Amino acid sequence: MARLLWKFIAGAFALTSLVPSLAEAFVVVIASTKARPRFPDSQSSVSLNAAPKGALGDIVIPGLFSLQDQDASVVDDPRVWVPQTDCLSFRPLCFCVSQGYYVNLLKFKGGGVLGRHRHVSPVHALTLQGNWSYKEHSWHASPGTYVFEPPGETHTLMVDDNCEEMIAMFHVTGALLYIDEESDQVTGYDDVFTKLEKARTWYKECGLNEDYAEQFIR
Repeated sequence: MARLLWKFIAGAFALTSLVPSLAEAFVVVIASTKARPRFPDSQSSVSLNAAPKGALGDIVIPGLFSLQDQDASVVDDPRVWVPQTDCLSFRPLCFCVSQGYYVNLLKFKGGGVLGRHRHVSPVHALTLQGNWSYKEHSWHASPGTYVFEPPGETHTLMVDDNCEEMIAMFHVTGALLYIDEESDQVTGYDDVFTKLEKARTWYKECGLNEDYAEQFIR
């Protein structure tokens, strides 16, 4: 019995002498793992400065605020403006057919009216030149004025006859519904697809080629 007791005590001392060594080895393994983090090879080759594969390209159109680039070699070709009425034309900046919005410059020459219409989605506007207003509101937009138009807004865009030229940038999402003054019924509409078709038709007619509009599609 005494012999078995001594063997148990000797084994216990041997085990306690091994525990620190095992613990130290475990800590060393953990520390070495933390010191050398490993990542998939695919992550190490990705550039944070480049667009991912399959991403759409940027649209860069210089000189919009001055309406002509500072570089004399960059001249605004008047054919980029798409006639919409006798006094109204637009210059496309982006036709986002994937999300249903368009961005364009709207230009009135010698005053005019964009008939009463309703927006089903929000609109953002920034005035670059001249003055304009809505018949239904008391405010007037001048160069530098930003306007947010909420969904459901119905209004009539007006430019005074004494305004030689008005240019504003509009970001329009969804459809613009033309509303009859008397019956209050919808008589027509514009959206990114009708604006794109108007641009294609005009660019083909004016000699820029129908494909000229493709650069603005996203």
